[in-house]
Amino acid sequence: MRIVTRPDMDGIVCATLLMEVFDITEPILWVEPVKINSTEVEIKEGDIIANLPYDDRCSWWFDHHFTNSVDADFKGEFRLAYSAAGIIYDYFRDDFKRNYDKLVRETDRIDSARLTREEILLPRNNPFVMLSFTIKGNNKGNEAYWNKVVDLLRTEDIEDIIEEDEVEERISREIKNDLVYKEHLLKHTTIHDGISITDFRPLKTIPSGNRFLVFSLFPDTYVNMKVRYHDEKKGHIILSIGHSIFNRKCRVHCGKLVARFGGGGHLGAGSCSCEESVYENSKNSILSDLQNNIEI
Repeated sequence: MRIVTRPDMDGIVCATLLMEVFDITEPILWVEPVKINSTEVEIKEGDIIANLPYDDRCSWWFDHHFTNSVDADFKGEFRLAYSAAGIIYDYFRDDFKRNYDKLVRETDRIDSARLTREEILLPRNNPFVMLSFTIKGNNKGNEAYWNKVVDLLRTEDIEDIIEEDEVEERISREIKNDLVYKEHLLKHTTIHDGISITDFRPLKTIPSGNRFLVFSLFPDTYVNMKVRYHDEKKGHIILSIGHSIFNRKCRVHCGKLVARFGGGGHLGAGSCSCEESVYENSKNSILSDLQNNIEI
């Protein structure tokens, strides 16, 4: 039996909860949604998929993304919610020996971006937010760390977790990275009628940092579009959009919008990919809908 989930805070907590409920005999498989949608991942009987699109080869499925809804019979639960972890916690409420109430509550806030400006600019004041910033899905080399965080969350309190040597080192690194990330955002972001477009395609290495920082830098914008190459071959482009958590003017459902281009997501965030040859048309179409700001 194996857990299949994505490497973000919600996925980490999904794995934490499922490890306690099920007799997991294989390592966690960490994958991005595009890998499930493209059937690049071998899903097998016994697999528990969480916080990812459905695959009919799995034995259990838990998710909350609007665009992942399916008309199929499966074990588990799908519903719109703040996080997939929250769904799992409710589903198996009586099976946990450890109290995860606060962990799940904070994961709900983090995954649905219901954070304050202070928590974005001074994340050390909230240990759950700070931990979430150390979990990034853009480097498979971090799998050992993701697994370590799962183990820590099952046995330790958050105050002790953020003082663990590797976690503390990564927290310090993220704080330093944000200073560099801020400069990249300022250099590669343009404003279009209340929408910020961050184009990282000119960069050889995609910078990482606080995903909400762009909204504090450009407070008059209500949505951000981030553009980057899928890999170093530079033939495939990923477009990500997200509502500002400070200026909540955006009425467009991000998941519904990117679903038109084969992507997925939920109300406040979504992403899709396209070939470079159709990028301009795709970008302009998405930008037009965001500028019209009509609920879809």
